[in-house]
Amino acid sequence: MADKKKTGGETYLPMNTLLGTTIRANGQRGVLSVDCGLDVPDPTLRTLADQSVPRLRAAYLQTVQSYAASLTYGALPNADYIAQTLQRQTDTLLGRPGAKILLGAIIAN
Repeated sequence: MADKKKTGGETYLPMNTLLGTTIRANGQRGVLSVDCGLDVPDPTLRTLADQSVPRLRAAYLQTVQSYAASLTYGALPNADYIAQTLQRQTDTLLGRPGAKILLGAIIAN
């Protein structure tokens, strides 16, 4: 029996959901949730990305947590900013462009 990928095609590398804490107007905590993954068509870069998942995830998580902490109550998350920042980190950590960050759901509650 062949191994099956959970989502995406052969070039897709899923990431676990990234969570960051927000503070609501009443002082209670909320959560910013970001679903993402990588599309890496180059097999050599895909191998490197696969090996770098812990480092990528740590960088992504730090970004989402910092962004969530600065998010004002009632403000919508800026998907473009999140995508650009995560893409920049991806290119830096992998040493070259070629892996594209793909965002799924972004939920603030």
